[in-house]
Amino acid sequence: MTKQFWNLFKVSPVVLAATFFIANSALAAEVNDQVTNVGQLSEAENSNDMSQVTSVSQFSDVQPTDWAFQALQSLVERYGCIAGYPNGTYRGNRALTRYEFAAGLNACLNRVNELIATATADMVSKQDLATLQRLQEEFSAELATLRGRVDGLEARTSELEANQFSTTTKLVGEAIFNVSDVFGDTRAVPAGNSNQDLDSNTTFSDRVRLNLYSSFTGEDQLQIRLTAGNIVSNAAVSGTNMTRLGFDGNNNNSVSVDKINYAFNLTDAVRVKVDATGAELWENVNNFNSDFSSSGRGAISRYGRFSPIYRQGQGGAGLTVTFNPKGPISLSGAYLARTANDPSVNNGLLEGDNAIFGQLSFQPSKAFNIGLTYARTYQGDVVGNSLFQATGSAFANNPFGNNTRTESNNYGVEATFQLGSTLAISGWGGYTTTDAQTGPNAGADADIWYWAGSLALKDFGGEGNVLGVIFGQPPRVTGGSIKTAAGNTNFDDDTSYHLEGLYKLKLSDNIQVTPGLLVIFNPEHNDNNDTEYVGTLRTTFTF
Repeated sequence: MTKQFWNLFKVSPVVLAATFFIANSALAAEVNDQVTNVGQLSEAENSNDMSQVTSVSQFSDVQPTDWAFQALQSLVERYGCIAGYPNGTYRGNRALTRYEFAAGLNACLNRVNELIATATADMVSKQDLATLQRLQEEFSAELATLRGRVDGLEARTSELEANQFSTTTKLVGEAIFNVSDVFGDTRAVPAGNSNQDLDSNTTFSDRVRLNLYSSFTGEDQLQIRLTAGNIVSNAAVSGTNMTRLGFDGNNNNSVSVDKINYAFNLTDAVRVKVDATGAELWENVNNFNSDFSSSGRGAISRYGRFSPIYRQGQGGAGLTVTFNPKGPISLSGAYLARTANDPSVNNGLLEGDNAIFGQLSFQPSKAFNIGLTYARTYQGDVVGNSLFQATGSAFANNPFGNNTRTESNNYGVEATFQLGSTLAISGWGGYTTTDAQTGPNAGADADIWYWAGSLALKDFGGEGNVLGVIFGQPPRVTGGSIKTAAGNTNFDDDTSYHLEGLYKLKLSDNIQVTPGLLVIFNPEHNDNNDTEYVGTLRTTFTF
């Protein structure tokens, strides 16, 4: 601006109102250019809220020695034409555009008109009005443009509100394209069986998930998930669940509702989540492996995602309560019932398969987190009991055979170390003791151990990329009377090792490509089995 124009500011505090007010105001024209949906409009509005002040001393960044202090003081006391930011600052050194100046000038004109209408016209001098008139004439073009942009913004907002999916619900989608194959000389077999050739074909498959998230209070969330996919488990080809992918699942691309839950704050310190179906503990509590726990954007393998203790009770209904969820120490408790919807004998909410879960989490800082976890699980006498939901060896998942009621106590410890902003180390270890309540092995027991560690090197080769390595031992029966029972003397006598390498390549905010290689040494804890390899190229789209 010219020197002559700045001299106008020495004449009238009302003119200063235009300048100092707009230093705090949002530029409506810029919002019009940038905001493209209702959510963004709300964010833009919230981020630029102003707070009216009654004294210049309310501004924490304005001092009596500032050159404009007296002008600001006059404007506050005489015209009430000054607003600050919600955090108590004024930001007087912020640059302004002519459009911003026009917006502030218009606001001050409205304030003057209010003063005149309320019989306080004596507060406004003729000199003030003459100056304002000259400014209004000089900025008439900018004011007209600004009004036009605001009108356009209001029209676009009305259109978005009229055509949005819901005022309470948003849609979040994920689609996976996957190319995979299993390699090796022979497929895995239990101890004492003859080896067979491994015959596998390269597959191309997909999975789609559509999540509907609704909030009714701003602090609650209702989730309904629709799923379709045709990613067939490779266990039938490899001979072991140890080679399974972390995102497999086949319903022939028929759409189904596989998850419904509602979470809310009972108090500021208590978070409650009710699962009607599709309950998964690893989502409800801290799983201490956030870099790899997601099925679509995490590890490529089933075992590499998180500790098997979080698979207890998976898939049914449940209730999870977390105390002090955002604090350095939190406590979570859960009850899950896998057949809660079945009214038949030995099923339902209380009589069927269930898990009682508890976890104490210590999170003193972002650099270090540790959890102590316990779960007591009951499984009925059905065909295909699976202590770890098909994670680990076949013997570890079903040590007592079919048609046997089992009870198990599961203990786990998990930890995460953030060594700077680009390196994270996570790990877990678990011990399970289980007993047969019925069946031919009634009274027998089994001891099962497992462990793993993961390393995530973030921003490797580019921002948002992650290089990951996971190594561990899947669940293995190491002791108990079942080890010496007839016919079981050779099961899980050796040790399988799980080695996984992957590179999560971020092509954009919505596309991630993950090549990965999974290696299983001594599959099914049998060193007579040849090493098996699973190569995978997973592309994940989020929208």
